[in-house]
Amino acid sequence: MIDRIWHGWTTPEDADEYERLLREEILPSFAAADNDGYRGARVLRREGDPEVDGDEVEFVTVLRFDSFESVTEFAGEAYRDAHVPPAAREVLERYDDRARHYEVREEREY
Repeated sequence: MIDRIWHGWTTPEDADEYERLLREEILPSFAAADNDGYRGARVLRREGDPEVDGDEVEFVTVLRFDSFESVTEFAGEAYRDAHVPPAAREVLERYDDRARHYEVREEREY
């Protein structure tokens, strides 16, 4: 199992709109794509401490895939590059240019 992890930041004013885009448009389009190795997504949101983080809201998306082959089927040969749809670019203040990929070595639920 491979987790593809990516970070993006919005202003507090745009955070709800970005989350809506993720929930209603972006993630459903990933699920609808023809990739049998895509296993779903997790979205994390953190309201930053203005004294430490400035005035930003951080989002982390974690996409789960069966294998690196499934990742390249999803993202292409330049699979490390971030894939940020135009609508998301309009509300993100900044974002990572690259996604990071991790092999899931253990997972537990209690």
